[in-house]
Amino acid sequence: MVSNNSPNVAEARRSNIRYLIVAMLFWATAVNYGDRATLSIAGTAISKQLHLGPVAMGYIFSAFGWAYVAGQIPGGWLLDRFGSKNVYAVSLLAWSVFTMLQGTVGAFSATTAVVVLFTLRALVGLAECPSFPGNARIVAAWFPAKERGTASAIFNSAQYFATVLFAPIMGWITSALGWHYVFYFMGTVGIVTGLVWLKVMDSPKDHPRVNKAELQYLEEGGALVNLDQGPKAASGGAASVPKWSYMKQLLTNRMLLGVYVGQYCITTLTYFFLTWFPIYLVQGRGMSILKAGFVASLPALCGFGGGVLGGVFSDGLLRKGFSLTAARKTPIVVGMLLSVSMIACNYVNSQVAVVFIMAFAFFGKGLGALGWAVVSDTSPKQIAGLSGGLFNTFGNTAGITTPIVIGYIVKYTGSFNGALVFVGINALLAIVCYLVIVGDIKRMELKQI
Repeated sequence: MVSNNSPNVAEARRSNIRYLIVAMLFWATAVNYGDRATLSIAGTAISKQLHLGPVAMGYIFSAFGWAYVAGQIPGGWLLDRFGSKNVYAVSLLAWSVFTMLQGTVGAFSATTAVVVLFTLRALVGLAECPSFPGNARIVAAWFPAKERGTASAIFNSAQYFATVLFAPIMGWITSALGWHYVFYFMGTVGIVTGLVWLKVMDSPKDHPRVNKAELQYLEEGGALVNLDQGPKAASGGAASVPKWSYMKQLLTNRMLLGVYVGQYCITTLTYFFLTWFPIYLVQGRGMSILKAGFVASLPALCGFGGGVLGGVFSDGLLRKGFSLTAARKTPIVVGMLLSVSMIACNYVNSQVAVVFIMAFAFFGKGLGALGWAVVSDTSPKQIAGLSGGLFNTFGNTAGITTPIVIGYIVKYTGSFNGALVFVGINALLAIVCYLVIVGDIKRMELKQI
């Protein structure tokens, strides 16, 4: 006879709703990155119709980043104030509507169309600002520490899956129907996803399908299951409300500052891929738009595999007894070293070789993309959303600088060679941040004010 206290019985009886939650995060993030990538796929056709050069396209690409960065701190505060489910749902529905509206810019004159397109891209960025802090916040609430790296890697790897899935579709739509329909398609997908989100998502304490065994498993493993039950519960009894004065503590903490700056460097790679990479394939390597859409999915597929592997590898090190610091830093450092290999594209002429090198580089980028797991491990419990927002502010400043810098490099050098060197240097700087600045990875404790 098996006792009711047997681990096997407890395991069998435990619900596993957290897997449904991370699947929802994965899909929402894939839609998020699909919407960001619309302009990169349609960009060649739009630039021809509106007569835009590389610098002008760089600034239009950067519109998303300006607003996304500006909204990170308010977005993180909204998550802490009103909870992840509802804030995220409003965010998802809003950015999808603004994505859809970008398909109408062709109806305006060239100058007006540029202004409208820039504005709508900025509104997409503003609407998306709670998404990644929300992801980190939900993972912190739904996953114990030993599973958090894998969960974070899963939702973060959706950025590559988005390209694998949506880039070929958007390339075909642009070629067969016209660039306008890319925005209509992705906007519709996002609106449907927002409605599904409202049905699926909830906090661990409020979700109707979570049983006591899973809730106990989460609590014992360090999951912040009370995160959306109000500031008092989230802080473990301290009746505190997130205060702007806590920002100084976050910004003067050496560990967090190293993580934030490192994320800027890593996100430079992301925005090269989201903005200029398909155009690099078309203009720098002579591919058609349709071919570039399919080819871009191959490095993305490797990035997806690397992203999942990085999280699994990190959590595996943790389970084997390695410190949290070693478990998180090892994949990041190794992954960024592999990413530097993209510079080798400057020394080959074969399109096949370029795709192979980029696939290898983006596998490394995926492997090292554990920043959100680190945020879930280190953010103060009382202001997890605010800390995630600050992290994303630093990271997505690269969404402003990367498109513009590359635009100027291409204009003044006439090639993408310098752009690849610029991106590779940022991968090296990310390694310096984690090895020299960050130090031990641990949860920061706030000083009450």
